[in-house]
Amino acid sequence: MTQETFKNTVFILKNEMYRFAKRFVMSSDEAEDVVQDLMVKFWQKREELEQFGNLKSYALKSVKNECLNRLKHHDVKIGFADMQLHRSELYSIEVNNLKEHIIGFINQLPEKQKMVIHLKDVEEYEVSEISEILEMEENAVRVNLMRARQKVKEQISQLMNYEQRSISR
Repeated sequence: MTQETFKNTVFILKNEMYRFAKRFVMSSDEAEDVVQDLMVKFWQKREELEQFGNLKSYALKSVKNECLNRLKHHDVKIGFADMQLHRSELYSIEVNNLKEHIIGFINQLPEKQKMVIHLKDVEEYEVSEISEILEMEENAVRVNLMRARQKVKEQISQLMNYEQRSISR
C-alpha cells in the first residue's frame, strides 16, 4: 500500500475514529492518543490492511479494543495505587503500634536502665555526659545501657514471635 493509498483509505477515517474513541475514554487527549497510536500501527501493517474487506469496520473495532485496553490498564493503575496507599496506612499503624510497645517495654525497665536508655537513645547524649548527669561511672552507664537494650530486644523478639504464631494459624 502506498502512502497516497493509505492516506485515501485509512487516514480519512481518523475523525470518525476520534469521535468513537471519545465515547469510550471521555477525554479528548486520550482519544487523540488512541487514534494516533492506531494510525502508527496501521501504517506499520499497511500491507496486511489490504486483505480486510471493510476497512472502516476494522478500524472502529480496533478503536474499541484499544480504548477498552486503556481503560483496563487505568483501572489496574488505580487499583495498584489504592493498594499502595492501603499498605502505607497499614505500615504506619504497625510502626505506631510497635513504638507504643517499645515505649511500654522501656517504662517497665528498672529506673537506672530506663534513664540511661532514654538519655542515650532518645536524647542522644554521649556516655560521658550521661555519666555526669546521673553521677555514675561511665562503665556503669555502658552496662546499664547494654542490659536495658537487651531486655527491650528480648521483649520485641517475644512480641514478634507471638504475632508470627498468630498469623500462621
